[in-house]
Amino acid sequence: MTRSTDGSAGDADYGRIGTDYRKYRQPEPAFARAIGKALGDARTVLNVGAGTGSYEPLDREVTAVEPSASMRAQRPDTLTSAIDATAEDLPFADDAFDAAMTTFSVHQWGDLDRGLAEVRRVTRGPIVILTCDPDRVEDYWLAEYAPEVMATEARRYPSLARIAAALDGDVVTSTPLPIPFTCVDGFSEAYYARPERLLDPGARRANSAWSFVDEITARRSVAALRTALESGEWDRRHGSLRVQPSYEGALVLVTAVPAGATRPV
Repeated sequence: MTRSTDGSAGDADYGRIGTDYRKYRQPEPAFARAIGKALGDARTVLNVGAGTGSYEPLDREVTAVEPSASMRAQRPDTLTSAIDATAEDLPFADDAFDAAMTTFSVHQWGDLDRGLAEVRRVTRGPIVILTCDPDRVEDYWLAEYAPEVMATEARRYPSLARIAAALDGDVVTSTPLPIPFTCVDGFSEAYYARPERLLDPGARRANSAWSFVDEITARRSVAALRTALESGEWDRRHGSLRVQPSYEGALVLVTAVPAGATRPV
């Protein structure tokens, strides 16, 4: 598998775009609660593509795997150090963990099928995946101003059907996660009611899809959004979102439980 100088193993080089990632991508409590519920009573948890550790539960024994040195370096001291490894080649014995989790990561794996097979190999119980449904990514208003960015994002995310097929020995469910108005995890839909936030270059860097379009396209997209905001056009079209308490977009929580196993309640 090809890895960047930073160690990033997917299609995004976090040595280049991961600066100050923790500043913009904080764990959203509503998502953390949903993940915790899906993990059930698991005591040992594997976090694959762990990044800075945003959603790692503090009341369980977590083993984190993260290939990017930049991401590993940004993990807070309250968390254990992450192991330098990839989803496709996990250095653990079969059935080593009660449960596994991965958040905003599967779309960056070089080989999704192999990665999920490895995660299932080392996991006895539920596998919890926070991801986005590519069929809904371009429904978001940002596609009107940054169509190339959102089209790129949609292409990167694996379909929910593909994830389920890769875990075909499990019972797989997908649950939409509403995004709260004050969402602190700054992926693009987090700013559904706060479009001005995407004028911040740091906020855009924390959304890796922006790194996959050329500089001219990125500048054109930002200029289109800025013009829409300054002219009032964005508010005429989407202003009701500014007071909408939550937004149901592309975000989903996928839970895979071995057939015959007890499901979390």
